[in-house]
Amino acid sequence: MGVGQRLRTDVASRRELRPARARTPALGIFLWSRAAIWIGAIFSFLWFEPNRHPQAARWDSPLIHDLGYTTDIWARWDSVFFVRIAEHGYDKASAAFAPLYPGLVAVLGRVFFGHYVLAGLVVSLASTFGAFVLLHRIAEQWLGAESARRALLYLAVFPMALFLQVVYSESLYLLLVLGAFVLAERGRFAAAGVTTGLAILARVAGVALLPALALMAWRSRERGRAFAGLALVVPVAAVYPLLLWQQVGDPWAFAHAQDRWHRHFSHAGPFGGIWDALVHWTPSGAAVHHAIAVNAEDLAFLALFLVLTVAVWRRFGAAYGLFAAVSLAIPLSYPSSRWPLLSLPRFGLVIFPFFLALAVSTNGRPRLHTALVACSSLLLGIAVVQWALWQWVA
Repeated sequence: MGVGQRLRTDVASRRELRPARARTPALGIFLWSRAAIWIGAIFSFLWFEPNRHPQAARWDSPLIHDLGYTTDIWARWDSVFFVRIAEHGYDKASAAFAPLYPGLVAVLGRVFFGHYVLAGLVVSLASTFGAFVLLHRIAEQWLGAESARRALLYLAVFPMALFLQVVYSESLYLLLVLGAFVLAERGRFAAAGVTTGLAILARVAGVALLPALALMAWRSRERGRAFAGLALVVPVAAVYPLLLWQQVGDPWAFAHAQDRWHRHFSHAGPFGGIWDALVHWTPSGAAVHHAIAVNAEDLAFLALFLVLTVAVWRRFGAAYGLFAAVSLAIPLSYPSSRWPLLSLPRFGLVIFPFFLALAVSTNGRPRLHTALVACSSLLLGIAVVQWALWQWVA
């Protein structure tokens, strides 16, 4: 029996033999984890506010002030670009940010009488809940109910999980990526193609879905129809360059805008980013100890993600492994000249197969599970404090 035939048989058997669904824990984990992070952020803001970043006043744009600190605390850093696009459309500085999330914020913000930060929070939280439901569904099919609950927990307390409720596009992107996989596994490739196009409109990194879904389409019994369905990604994703062409006169402005973040394409691909991270420890103007700490953290996450990518490929097959590998390769191929692995931990947040692999690794290992949750929660708490005080988090 070939690998492709075995994969189809395994997927079919999961669909036919899985037991009746237990009540999903997605809602409970969503509610307590988001509430805990929200309370932690507000407490940090009120308690440590005199010690916030000395440049915070310069960065704290009026655009991201809405209903007071209880909501405004979730609008920091790149949030200003999303709100600016939602209110005023694109300019060359904001062209790096894909249009779907700010488009939804624009519509809902007008419904909320101009409260765009509130609109961003609603979009992010609704997307997060949907992503929790879909991740639990996928994990339950592969691993069973108990491991599915652990996978969901690991996502909820991941050190960068605060980004699932800020005015950023991570939560929407994660929802669409999970939706594309669910649809493709059910053989609904036209819907998967449209959803993949929407994922690219949420974040350009959504192109990482294409190799994985193309492999699933190749293994489909109706190969031609599957690829025809996936082709719908093209007209949907084309909205982004067409919109930039119409608003700023440059359909490729999203690529040109990467210079603002000092990113450049490495001719060595992902190996270039890894090499830069190993040799480039202290960017000019940065405090030495801070630079070393940031690079050490990013390298630790990189090592973890590489191990998890191998584990995903071996346990869940080539489609899931391809998505994880390509999702990791994209930011590594565009290292920052200042911080080579800039934002890599945040990018790992939306590579959902990692959390499936973590759930497998702790199966039957309660001590490892406890250590993982404790360490992750500790790092999440630190990140929440940093975020509240306008320290760079990612």
